[in-house]
Amino acid sequence: MNEELNLTTTEEIQNLIYTIRGKQVMIDSDVANLYHYETKRINEAVKRNKDRFPNDFCFRLTLNEFRNLKSQFATSSLEKQNEYGGRRKLPLVFTEQGIAMLAPLLKNKIAVQVSINIMNAFVRMRHFLKDNGQLFERVTTLEYQQIENNKKFDLVFDQLQEKQIENRRIFYNGQIYDAYILILKIIKKAENKITIIDNYIDESVLEMLSKKKENVQVVILTSNNSNIKNIDIQKFNKQYPLLKVGKTEKFHDRFIIIDEKELYHLGASIKDLGKKCFAINKIDNEEFIELVKNIK
Repeated sequence: MNEELNLTTTEEIQNLIYTIRGKQVMIDSDVANLYHYETKRINEAVKRNKDRFPNDFCFRLTLNEFRNLKSQFATSSLEKQNEYGGRRKLPLVFTEQGIAMLAPLLKNKIAVQVSINIMNAFVRMRHFLKDNGQLFERVTTLEYQQIENNKKFDLVFDQLQEKQIENRRIFYNGQIYDAYILILKIIKKAENKITIIDNYIDESVLEMLSKKKENVQVVILTSNNSNIKNIDIQKFNKQYPLLKVGKTEKFHDRFIIIDEKELYHLGASIKDLGKKCFAINKIDNEEFIELVKNIK
């Protein structure tokens, strides 16, 4: 096959030029393809002639630079390289001066014409960047603005998601700690009073209530079947006053009322959080809160 028929055009070569560290460069594998050489032979030529390739002519990419390059461009040589192509080292890149220094070291029939095309491609790229500098500056500004807008959107989204999690959350079997943390968040919100309605209160619930803010009153309405004991109540009140416990058989479901304003419905007893699938929902029902106030 006549190798001259396979020469890459100047326009095609332009697509292989990237800007890295403020310099226009080409990747060693692309250079090798253009010259019909193996990439390792190109690297060997550089290694044997280190004095000809200072950092302004040729340098090795960092891992972050290479990953960023792969994420932005889809060149054939990059696509073939898993991480960095199974190679022992990251790719080398050549500036225009590096290509000029490399060309005389590569001796094949197409080297001269390929070198000319590469040099022309670098020249055209320089003119292109110069002629479109203001446009690129505007695009960069817009990209920065988009990044900032995305950050603001993520912040708002996270806040909305956090609010949604607090207002309505389903827990699955085994999510004991997650459920525990959400109950603690609800308890810590109280500034004046916490009312808990749960027929199966025990000392584990008092442990959660010990995290409440100082001087917040606690009222527990529970059934006669509750495991909470007078000694538990007395000891709690000595350190975390004030706790009052009332007995009633008027409720089936479990509820938490914060400062007589916020009402939470629990699908499971507080002591059993996370042992089975259940939900915690914040609901608006002032009538129910008024009803609870009147229970003695």
